[in-house]
Amino acid sequence: MSKKTISKREWRDGAAAKPKKAAVKKTAAERPSESRAQTGFQTAGAAVKTPAAPKQRAAKAKKLVVRNPNRKIMERARDLKEKRADLSRFAPERLQKVLAASGVGSRREMEEWIGNGWVTVNGRVAGLGDKITPDDQVSVKGSPVKLKWADRLPRIILYYKQEGEIVSRDDPQGRVSIFDRLPQTASSRWVAIGRLDINTSGLLILTTSGELVQRFAHPSFEVEREYAVRTLGALTAEQIRLLTEGVMLEDGLAKVERIRENGGEGVNKWYSVVIKEGRNREVRRIFESQGLTVSRLVRVGFGPIALPNRLKRGQFYELNPAEVANIVKWADMPLPGERRRR
Repeated sequence: MSKKTISKREWRDGAAAKPKKAAVKKTAAERPSESRAQTGFQTAGAAVKTPAAPKQRAAKAKKLVVRNPNRKIMERARDLKEKRADLSRFAPERLQKVLAASGVGSRREMEEWIGNGWVTVNGRVAGLGDKITPDDQVSVKGSPVKLKWADRLPRIILYYKQEGEIVSRDDPQGRVSIFDRLPQTASSRWVAIGRLDINTSGLLILTTSGELVQRFAHPSFEVEREYAVRTLGALTAEQIRLLTEGVMLEDGLAKVERIRENGGEGVNKWYSVVIKEGRNREVRRIFESQGLTVSRLVRVGFGPIALPNRLKRGQFYELNPAEVANIVKWADMPLPGERRRR
């Protein structure tokens, strides 16, 4: 009898986990090998694991509703949505990459599971570095998984991140994550293109395509990111020149590609800043190198995508297939049914 194939949503919700046996309470004499931490006692100098904070409840983000485009664009969008690539032409992909793209878990988690021997390919225990094709049968923890291949146009959403939200699925402090607020995908999962720290707001792009994430976020592509920056105090002409030439931070040289003044009131000054990297807190640290504190930071553009004027804080907008196709072409990626350019 064949095993039941489970969906990615069931994996995320834990529905595929095997039922646990009823716990039987042991006496102290029956558990001599258990550690003090397991039995609830603390030995001198032993570290005690702090329980995770309760998860904060987050309201679902509202979708920005826009007027339908003209008939010609709608017809093209419908055709693009229905088009599929020929799976037989797909080159072998790394196992952990396909599992992550299929929504089973993050790529790092999949590498750990493969290393633990929990993943099999065609009945054989898989190893790190293994590659698979659409013809291969993959099971995780004994259950077959329906893999998702990039045979159709990816999905892209734009989210106006608010301060106080984190860009992570796992947080021991229980803070609100953008993934708590965004809609679930049926057969894959959203991947954020780059991150914004908890105190930064603005444009966040999420997609179901791992390759598109690489095209946007990898330093080798040098995709521009634009920020609106409010500082306490103003930069001098000499400081602006230094920022465009580059300043040395603790993790290397950093510079702004372009910077211009955008007004302000009193001691608060606004600047428009464009950089080509996405290092941790880079914009804040660049200004701190000149003795200025950033009091507000908003990402307003990333590559060819600008923060929509009508998009409010905490709202999201999903690009239609025609808009997605334009982004895919900008990234020099093939559309479904097209051959990859050389």
